Order: sequence, then structure tokens, then C-alpha cells
Amino acid sequence: MHRLALTLRSGMVALVGSFVLSCGPDEAQHTPVFATSELQRGTLVATVSATGSLSPLVAVQVGSEVSGTIQRLHADFNSRVKSGELIAELGPSLFQAKVAQAEADLESALASQEKAHVQRRDAQRQLDRLLGLSKRHVVSDSDLDAAQFALEAARAEERVRAAAVGQRRGALTLTQVDLRNTRILAPIDGVVISRNVDVGQTVAASLQAPILFVIAGDLERMQIEAEVDEAFIAGVAPGQSVAFEVFAYPERRFQGRVAQVRLDPIVEAGVVKYNCIIHVDNADLALKPGMTANVAIEVERREKVLRVPNAALRFVPEPLPEEVGPLRKGLDRREAILWIVGGEGLRPIVVKTDLASDEQTEVSADELKEGMVVALPSTGQERGPRRRRGFRFF
Repeated sequence: MHRLALTLRSGMVALVGSFVLSCGPDEAQHTPVFATSELQRGTLVATVSATGSLSPLVAVQVGSEVSGTIQRLHADFNSRVKSGELIAELGPSLFQAKVAQAEADLESALASQEKAHVQRRDAQRQLDRLLGLSKRHVVSDSDLDAAQFALEAARAEERVRAAAVGQRRGALTLTQVDLRNTRILAPIDGVVISRNVDVGQTVAASLQAPILFVIAGDLERMQIEAEVDEAFIAGVAPGQSVAFEVFAYPERRFQGRVAQVRLDPIVEAGVVKYNCIIHVDNADLALKPGMTANVAIEVERREKVLRVPNAALRFVPEPLPEEVGPLRKGLDRREAILWIVGGEGLRPIVVKTDLASDEQTEVSADELKEGMVVALPSTGQERGPRRRRGFRFF
């Protein structure tokens, strides 16, 4: 024999059933087996999980603007460098020869300019003399016109020679720049995290600058590029606190903060994700570029709320009383059944669920009180709740 009473309290449903305490051996085999945990009030933090990799905030790829053979290297992996410091040299002989040739071309152009200048002055004197003679009518108009045209031609030639000098100066400057570029200088203060060349290696800068070094600006400040699924990106915003772990330090939990949520979507196998940039302090240099970070972004925090383990909301006693079936079917997506342990029985209560973390969920109902004991599934419990057998429904 068993009795069932259904009561409604403030919109919440409390289902109460009872079983006779005396039962035979067959019934004892079907009594519920479960673990227990107390209903607690405290802080609940909802997080969004993601995976990303660590990288420096600033990482500059240092290349070569000219082709040549590496003659000397002045920096290696992990070398600390200052901005403007010499870190590599290409063989300068070819470029020195080009500079010498450009200097000679400039000298030739200057001499030609000087010659054109002399020719223009001579044409001017010729015209001035003929103009003086023309006043005495001893020079024909054709001779005067020829002298005038000769002066204009000399002026034009002088401008041509001046332009040639400018071209030669530019060519010389270009060869001098190429010669200076055989000395590879560090563009920023930082640490060399990659070296891609060795002495004697030829680098070709025909289409694009070959990368010789990668210099990290400041390894005490790093960033994580984490990919967040589109289903959770709405809750992520700049300024949120982040906790993360790396495989190198399994017992240590690092902290960071969301700096940017990039709008450019990443689509892989039909799954849309967004890059979240997380800034991290690395004062002790424990974190290394390229490390994989398992990230938990704090999207919401609530204080002094009633919370239960997530497993408590999935607990279903066996055998399940038939009267509970319709109650379960009537739940909406924000409701669940919580089984309360009391005396010698289990009592189901319909609760409203709200904020949820990976381990706990906020619940509310008129009947819930802190300290109540709730039932959990008997398997897969890692926090050591007691296993209990032999309870009846009441």
C-alpha cells in the first residue's frame, strides 16, 4: 500500500509519496541507491570554456631588404637586444662596388653639368656680342636668330644635365641605403624567440623580405588568442576576468583579462568561432610563447545563492514512482526535479534553475532551505559524498 499527496505552493509543485517501511527481500533489491550532498548558499560563477595559445603582445619579424650571404650573426635564440642594435650582417662587397660605381656616375654627371653651364655662358656671350654689332647694322638678322636659338638650346641642355645629376644622386643614395641594409638592426627592444638563418646562408629578397629573426617585445606581458564558439560569444565582453591553465604547470592557475573580441568569424567544418584576445601578466616568465591554454572566461558572478551539484538535477531514483512521470513531463526548460533526503525517504521538489557553472547550478523554490540534503547519482562522484541504500519514498 502507498499513498500520494500533491500540493501546490506559490506556483511550485511538491510531490509527496509514501511507501510502507516493511518490505520483503525482493523489494529491498529495488530500493534507491544514491549519494548525497548538502544544499549550500554561496558564490556561483558562470564561465565560458575555450582553448587558445600564448603569444607575445608584440612580435616583430625581422627580415632583409637586400639579397646576399649572411656574413656574421650577432644574436641567437633568447638573446636580449636593444632597438638599433646590430644583430646580423650580409656580405657588403657587392654593395660597396655599386656605391663606388654610383659615385663615379655622379661625378660624370656633375662634369657634364659643368660643361653645359660653360656652353650656356658661351652662347650668352655670343648673343650679347651680336646684339652689340646689330646696333651698327653689321650683323644679319639670320645670324642674330641663330645665336638666340643656340642660347636657348644651351639653357635646355644645362637643365638636362642638372636632371641627370639628380638622377645620379638618387642612384647613389639608393646604393648607399642597400649598403646600410646589409647591417640588420633590431627594430625594437626585446628577446629573440626565433632565428631562421646561419652564417654562410644566402637570402634572396626578390619578391618578399626573408624572415631572419622574430623578436618578442616584452615577454612579461603576453596574450592568449582563444576561439569561443558562437553559442557562447554573446556573454563574452572586454574587461571580463579569465582563469586558465597550461600543461606545463598542472597545479597552477593563471589569471588574465579579456582585452578584445574580434568580429572576424572563423569557420571550421561548419562551426563558427570568434577570436578573443586575453591579456596576461607574466612577470616571472613562467609562460612561454606557443603554450596551449585551457581558458575559463568569467561571464557572470552571483553571491549568496542556493546552489546544488549539477548531478543532483539529473538524479532519477529507481524504481521511479509512477505518479512522478506526469510531473516530469510538465516541466519547462528552466525547471527540474530535486530529490530531498529526509528521515527514511526521498521527496521530490520542482525547482527553478538559473545560473549554472560547470559543477553547480542556482536553484530556487519556496520549500528549499540551506542545509537540506539532496540525492545524487551513486556513480561518478569525485568529491566524496556518502553512498546510501535502503531509502523509501514518502
